[in-house]
Amino acid sequence: MSNSDIFIGEIIGTAVLILLGGGVVAAVVLKRSKAQNAGWLAITFGWGFAVMTAVYMTGTLSGAHLNPAVTLGIAIKDNDWGNVPVYIAGQLLGAMIGAALVWIAYYGQFHAHLTDPEIVGDPAEKAIEGPHDGGAAKAGPVLGVFSTGPEIRNVWQNLATEIIGTVVLVLAVLTQGLNDSGKGLGPLGALIVAFVVVSIGLSLGGPTGYAINPARDLGPRIVHALLPLPNKGGSDWSYAWIPVAGPLIGAAIGAGIYNIAFA
Repeated sequence: MSNSDIFIGEIIGTAVLILLGGGVVAAVVLKRSKAQNAGWLAITFGWGFAVMTAVYMTGTLSGAHLNPAVTLGIAIKDNDWGNVPVYIAGQLLGAMIGAALVWIAYYGQFHAHLTDPEIVGDPAEKAIEGPHDGGAAKAGPVLGVFSTGPEIRNVWQNLATEIIGTVVLVLAVLTQGLNDSGKGLGPLGALIVAFVVVSIGLSLGGPTGYAINPARDLGPRIVHALLPLPNKGGSDWSYAWIPVAGPLIGAAIGAGIYNIAFA
C-alpha cells in the first residue's frame, strides 16, 4: 500500500465511521429526530455497524485501521513504524470530516435541540459544572453526539475503563481480525471486530461512553469547538486527554500481551 492509498483510505473510512456512529447518537438524543429515545442498544449496534461498513469499504485500500489505537497495536506487533504518522493523520482528518457531516445531516435537529428551553435552560447557566473543576465549562448539551464523557468524573476510573476496553479491542483485532498480510483488517475480521465493538459498548460503555479510539473522540471534539452551534456549551477539554491517552495505553498493553502470549 502506498502512503496516498493509506491516507485516502483512512480519511474515507474514518469519515464513514464517524458519520454513521455519530449519526446514530444524534438520531437517539436530538429533539425532532424520528429515532429519539431509541436507547443504548441502538447506539451500540449503530456503532458496530458503522465499524463494519467502514472496514468493508476501505479495507482493500488502507487496511482500514480507522483508529490510532489499532495502528499502534499493529506497529508494536510488527515493530514497523514507518506508516504510523500517515495512518493517524488520515484518521484524525477523516474523523473531523465525519463529524461535520453529522452536523449537516442533523442541522435542523441540532437547532431544535439547542434552542429548546428544556434543554439549554437559562443561557447564563449553559456551562455544566463538574464537582472538581472550579466552575470551568464542561460538556455542552450536544457534545455527546461528537465525543465521549464520563457519567462519574473520576480520573483513574475513567482512564482505566478506556484502557480495559481498548485492550479487548486490540487483542480481538490482532488475534482474529487481520487480513493475510497482517497489516489491516480482512473481510471476516471486519465482521468479528464489529461485534466486538458492540460487546464493548454493551459491557464497558456505561462509565465513559467507550471512545476506545483517540481519533474518534478528538477529531469530533475539535469540530464541536469550531461549529457555530447556538448554546452549545463547552467542549470539555479538561477530560479530552483521557479518551486519547487511555486507548493508546490500552493498545500498547494489548499488543504486548499478543506478543507474549500469541506471537
